[in-house]
Amino acid sequence: MRVISGTAKGRKLKEPGGHAIRPTTDMVKESVFNIIQFDIEGRRVLDLFAGTGQLGIEALSRGAASAVFVDESNEALQLVRENIRHMGFEDRATVTKGDAVSFLKHGGKYDIIFLDPPYDLRLIEKALGSIFEFDMLKDNGIIICETNVERQMPEPRSPYKKGREYRYGRIKIVLYSKDVQAEPSAGME
Repeated sequence: MRVISGTAKGRKLKEPGGHAIRPTTDMVKESVFNIIQFDIEGRRVLDLFAGTGQLGIEALSRGAASAVFVDESNEALQLVRENIRHMGFEDRATVTKGDAVSFLKHGGKYDIIFLDPPYDLRLIEKALGSIFEFDMLKDNGIIICETNVERQMPEPRSPYKKGREYRYGRIKIVLYSKDVQAEPSAGME
């Protein structure tokens, strides 16, 4: 597990011991960042169900302005903190312990939200529901969801929309966005 590009390119991230944390594979991570590569610079990122923190850290390495990492596991939070410190991103990172869905009820707006919860639970639907309900995505923002290929992902209401799905073996990446149409200026002739 390593940082693929940016200021921390090539640096190894500390990996979890055991099977309690399932990190995104480098192949899937590289594919995700190829998809969103032009949407990262200067953005505010939320890495929900952070695990090792590698998605938020990759975003910081590629120029994200800040990242918030949320997980309820003490082991995960220790890994996230160590990885952030090792990469030198403490000044742009906030680590929060807590239930991810409860965290979403406190609000905040983000340009990019990573959702990679445990596959066997229904957490991804709950998290998406809260993001839509509390309108946590900034205009023209992106939500990147990682789940298993069998999972049917929900269709949101406007202004949110479900985008493309990408398959990598048994893993599926689903994009959501908040598209805001530009309105004509008043008084223009």
